[in-house]
Amino acid sequence: MKVITVKQPFATLIAEGFKHYEFRTWKTKYRGEILIHAGKGIDKEAMRRYEHLSLDYPSGCIIAKAIIKDVVPVDESLKKKLKEENELVYYGVVHNSEWDGYGFQLENIEKIKPIPINGKLSFWNYEGKIELLKS
Repeated sequence: MKVITVKQPFATLIAEGFKHYEFRTWKTKYRGEILIHAGKGIDKEAMRRYEHLSLDYPSGCIIAKAIIKDVVPVDESLKKKLKEENELVYYGVVHNSEWDGYGFQLENIEKIKPIPINGKLSFWNYEGKIELLKS
C-alpha cells in the first residue's frame, strides 16, 4: 500500500480526524488508499499551537489509513473553505499568501496500531499487515 510521511503534529491531526487535507508542492494522479506515516520531523511552532488538544504525537511510525479522494490546487477558494472548516488546523496554508501547491483531500480516515518504520520522501510502499484500532 502507498504511504506518505507527514511531520508531526499534522500526522496526528489527520489520524484523529481534525485534518482532511495534506498539502504538498507537487500533485499526483493517484487516488485511493494510503497510509499516513508520522515522520521523525516535528514542527515545533505548530506543536505549541495544538498543545491544548492533549493528543499523543508518535514519530517514526505508520499511524493511520485514509483514502485520497482528490487532489486540488490551493487557491483562494480552497483557503476560504479551509478557514471556515477549521482555521486553526489549516493555519499554515490559510495565512500564507505566498504558498503554492496542492491539497490531497482525505476521507475515510482510520487510526491503526502504530507500525514503527522509517519514512521516505514522496510516496513509498509498505507491504506488511495493518491492524485497525477500535473506536
